[in-house]
Amino acid sequence: MSEKDLLYEIKDHVAYLTINREKFRNSISSQAVDLFMEYLDQAEKDESVRVVCVTGVGEKAFCSGADLGGAMSAEDGGRNQAFANYANLLKRLAGYSKPTVAKVNGYCLAGGTGFMLACDIVIAKDDAKFGTPEVNVGLFPMMIGALIFRNVLKKKAMEMVLLGEKLPADQAQEMGLITRAVPADQLDATVDIVLKSLAAKSPIGMKIGKEAFYAIQDMGLEDALDYLCQKLGEVAATEDAVEGITAFIEKRSPVFKGR
Repeated sequence: MSEKDLLYEIKDHVAYLTINREKFRNSISSQAVDLFMEYLDQAEKDESVRVVCVTGVGEKAFCSGADLGGAMSAEDGGRNQAFANYANLLKRLAGYSKPTVAKVNGYCLAGGTGFMLACDIVIAKDDAKFGTPEVNVGLFPMMIGALIFRNVLKKKAMEMVLLGEKLPADQAQEMGLITRAVPADQLDATVDIVLKSLAAKSPIGMKIGKEAFYAIQDMGLEDALDYLCQKLGEVAATEDAVEGITAFIEKRSPVFKGR
């Protein structure tokens, strides 16, 4: 039986989704997209999972984008369905109820940029390269553009998608594409610290908070403030909020249960 294109593992309250196509620079196959959706559903339903980490196998590539050979060789109907499946995956990941961290261990290009930007936190090794080279083969980074323009200033975003150049990690960080860049030998340790910290937070508090922040993206200021006031009331009414405040007063670490 052939190995799956996406690996799934749970460890210490973290669900790891690892793109497993190293010889293809971790390009995304239709199987990988389907497995992403399946595993995200599993992790969301699993109360033991408090955070999701997305990465790729090996040390050369996080994700080099879509498997162009497979997607572009399909008939119109199949090709368009592949595009729709990828768009649905970006929506699923971007609106995910649990914290998500992208561990960028190498090249992050084209559709891989979409996976990265759909995550809440992105930590990359400082020799990783980023870019949207679609324009170089007569295409354009369509769906991921929705995420690029939500993270990067317009002029920088247009320069990125029109030139199709590979960007170094320090420039990606300056533009807002990634959260931070760290030396390659510190990537694992840095990500582990972040994952451990997230896993120790209140699951229900972060769920309500994430939903609220996504909901206010297109609201006016007054509507956003009214909505967030309501959501703060919801968070304050949780058992975790009571536990957190009690633990703070008692000078101890809180024990959150996600209720």
